[in-house]
Amino acid sequence: MIAFISLLIILSLSITVTRIATVALVHTGLSKEMARFQARSAFTGCGFTTTEAEQVVNHPVRRKIILILMLLGNIGIVSAMSSLVLTFVAREDITSLNLRLLLVIGGVILISLAARNKWLDQHISALIDRILKRYTNLEVRDYSSLLHLARGYRVSELQVEADDWLANKKLMELQLRDEGVLVLGVQRKKSEYIGAPTGSTLIQPDDTLILYGPVEGIEALDQRKKGARGDKEHKRAMKEQKRIRKEEEKKQEILNAAQNEQTAEAESDSSKSKK
Repeated sequence: MIAFISLLIILSLSITVTRIATVALVHTGLSKEMARFQARSAFTGCGFTTTEAEQVVNHPVRRKIILILMLLGNIGIVSAMSSLVLTFVAREDITSLNLRLLLVIGGVILISLAARNKWLDQHISALIDRILKRYTNLEVRDYSSLLHLARGYRVSELQVEADDWLANKKLMELQLRDEGVLVLGVQRKKSEYIGAPTGSTLIQPDDTLILYGPVEGIEALDQRKKGARGDKEHKRAMKEQKRIRKEEEKKQEILNAAQNEQTAEAESDSSKSKK
């Protein structure tokens, strides 16, 4: 039974490690889906030879994260296999073979369901994100590649899939600027790069977009799929951005009014002192 518990603990820790690495890679500008794929590939040691891999290994911070994942992955896989073997061969365990097998299968299923739970993933990822921001300088070191230009904003990469809302549309159709997101460049699959794309640029599947905008907006765009639901999310995002702009305009008006008042008082005091 001890070996069985150890196996579940190792599997849980493995999922947690890859989740932490995913959030860390997202901090370096990778999309969430791309970061998750690269983290799991490195941890399991299955290898990855895609164009995305070049973006990882050529980046010093990402390369360091991947290296740590590879080392931990080797330890975790060996430990998991050892615990799995001990679960079935340990003499002191009087539980029948069938019961032990059911326990292992049931435990793996429960861990898998917990790992796929969107609510749990959202809250754990948010917690990991806060911890990384507080105890690491990951964002600061990444200025050499993809800049976080202001609080809440980020320059980030987003890979376009065939079923994404972005796919097979021109930039003028997408109206991303109205969502507060700017497309700085488009990396084609065949090594073609389009810098400062125009409204007539067609976004194709397998393109990698270089985006600037609010973190939440880019992450929502990364998850948006084609269809009526995606169109509704786009309209909702435009409405929210419009509200934010109005609030910013009001704040700016208040700030300008305060500055004008201070200037007027200063000029009044100056004229009085001259008299």
